[in-house]
Amino acid sequence: MEDQLLGIKNAAMSLILDSKDQKELEEVMLQFLGRSGQLTLALKELPKLPIEKRAEVGTLANDVKKTVEEAIDRKRAELSHQKVEEKKAKIDITNPGILPPLGHLHLITQAIAEISEIFAQIGFTRVRYPEVEWDWYAFEALNFPDNHPARDDWETFFIKTEPNPKKGPMILTPHTSSGQIREMERKQKPPIRMLNIAKCYRRQSDVSHTPMFHQFEGLVVDEGISITHLKGTLDYFAKSYFGENRRTRIRPYQFQFTEPSFEVDVTCGVCNGKARLPSLRSGVSGQGCRLCKEGWLEMGGAGMVHPNVLKAGGIDPEKYTGFAFGWGVERVLMMKEGIEIDDLRLLYSNKIDFLEQF
Repeated sequence: MEDQLLGIKNAAMSLILDSKDQKELEEVMLQFLGRSGQLTLALKELPKLPIEKRAEVGTLANDVKKTVEEAIDRKRAELSHQKVEEKKAKIDITNPGILPPLGHLHLITQAIAEISEIFAQIGFTRVRYPEVEWDWYAFEALNFPDNHPARDDWETFFIKTEPNPKKGPMILTPHTSSGQIREMERKQKPPIRMLNIAKCYRRQSDVSHTPMFHQFEGLVVDEGISITHLKGTLDYFAKSYFGENRRTRIRPYQFQFTEPSFEVDVTCGVCNGKARLPSLRSGVSGQGCRLCKEGWLEMGGAGMVHPNVLKAGGIDPEKYTGFAFGWGVERVLMMKEGIEIDDLRLLYSNKIDFLEQF
C-alpha cells in the first residue's frame, strides 16, 4: 500500500508540473483527487488493511493528498499569473470594451411566475399571506389536534414572544395552508379560487429539504365542488408544467385539513422513474438515485377541504364544498423536464456556474 501511494504521488507531481494550461491541470486533479480518482480509490482501501498498519498508512495517505493538493494550487496560481502576463502583452487599446454580464431572474422566481400564469388561465387569483403566523391559522383552524407532531418545536420554528390570547403562539408559517383560513375570512362568501405562493419554514435539511422553501397553495370553494374538479385541476397543471413525458400517480393519504386526502406523485426527472442512474461507462443501471430512492417524487398533498376547516373559515359546510392542494415550488421545479438536480440545497447555493444555466 505504501508503494502504491508513493507511486500515485510521483505520477501526480509529474503530470502537474507538465500541465500547460488550466484545463490540463483540472484533468490531472480529477484523475487523482476526483470521485473516481486514483488517490480517492486508494483511500477507500484503508479500512481493509490490518488494524496495526492503518494509522501509519493513513498518515502517509494524508501526506500524499496534501502534497498533491498544494502542488495543484501552486501550479494553478502559476498558470493564472502566466495568463495575466500574456494578456498584458497582447492588449490592444483600440479594441472595444467588454460589456458587463447581464443578470436574470433566479430560477425559483421563474418557476413562481410560470406556476402563477398556469393557474391564472383557469381563474385562480394570486394572493400572499404572512410568513410570521399565529398557531390558529397554521394548525388549530386546520383541524390539527394539540398533540400533533407538526406542532412540536422540533418541527416548527416558534417566535419568542407572548402568545395571542385567542390565536396562540407566534410561529414561522410551516405551510401555505394557513392562507386557506385567511382567504375564507377575507372573502367571507364563495366562490373562492385562491393561489397562495409564499416562503415556508420547517426544521429540516437534507438533499430534498431546506429550512426555508416555497410552497404554492390552491383553494377552491363553491357549491357542488367535488373530487372530479380537483383531479381535473391536477391533470391540467401536470400537463401544462411538466409536459407529456412524465407520469403521475395518486395514492390515498391522511391529512388533518382534507377528507378524503391523497398524495400526488410524479416520476423522478433525474432517473426517469427507474430509481437508479445510468452508468456512464456501460449504459446499464448504475448507482441508486440519491433524490427519489424509488423512481417517484412526492409532488405534494391534496384533497377535499375538511368540514371543520370550512367552519373555521366561516363557510357553511352544508352548503359549500371545496378542494385544496399544497406543493413545494422547489419540488415541482426539480421534477420539470430538462432540469436535473439531485440536491435541493443547490438551488440556494452561490454557485454562479449553476445559476447561469437558467
